Amino acid sequence: MICAAMIILGVLVYIIATVFYRGLPALNLDMITKLPGGGFYLGKEGGVLNAIVGSLYIMIGSLIISILISVPLVMFVNFYLPPKSVFAFLIRFSLDILFGIPSIVYGAFGFALMIYLGIRASLLGGILTVAMLIMPIMMRSFDEITRLLSRDLPDALLSLGATKYEMVKVILRQLMPGLVTAILLAIGRGIGDAATVLFTAGYTDNIPASLNQPAATLPLSIFFQLGSPVEEVQNRAYASAIILTVIILILSFSARYFSSKFSKNKI
Repeated sequence: MICAAMIILGVLVYIIATVFYRGLPALNLDMITKLPGGGFYLGKEGGVLNAIVGSLYIMIGSLIISILISVPLVMFVNFYLPPKSVFAFLIRFSLDILFGIPSIVYGAFGFALMIYLGIRASLLGGILTVAMLIMPIMMRSFDEITRLLSRDLPDALLSLGATKYEMVKVILRQLMPGLVTAILLAIGRGIGDAATVLFTAGYTDNIPASLNQPAATLPLSIFFQLGSPVEEVQNRAYASAIILTVIILILSFSARYFSSKFSKNKI
């Protein structure tokens, strides 16, 4: 067990050390605050502000859609359907299948759906496709946490005369730390995925001003920079990877903080 733990820790340290060793010399203020210049992919001036903002736009949009659909569905399955409902079983079984589908399949499906709806590669297409990718993760994670809740609490609330809607409101507050954990898992999968947005969000050197414009993302920016024959541009890819890692760390620590805060305020 100790050897296995040390191997995993060693791999993690090696990956982080490699990214920082290659990317830290190329990381500067321009990388974060400027758009790519005309010769950016030839080693000239500019940064990846377009990819940073695009990634945040897509992640925020897809999270809003996922939360609005995932939370009501999980509450419905656990507190409105009978405990051994066949319909609830089919929903969980479907989520398990969707959970394991590769992201490139979601990208291809999103692309086909966009063609059918007449939507071109855009910020909207990226948001919808990433939302499809992270919804099964959020739903299944939140569902497993919800099933751990003692059944005495819903029964007690109903016995006191609460309606099912009032019961769900109270239970949702108790489950808030679990919901934050599910959101964290979804963010980790969605913000670092390149295959999903490859066909759907497109790529641009500008910041999108509307949902119909293409949007750059950090994973695709890293992919394109690593494909350059210029060593300086390749190092910038590692600098972009550092930025992506820091964003995920900030989101992770923020989620942990709010999860802890909600846990202290539970009734």
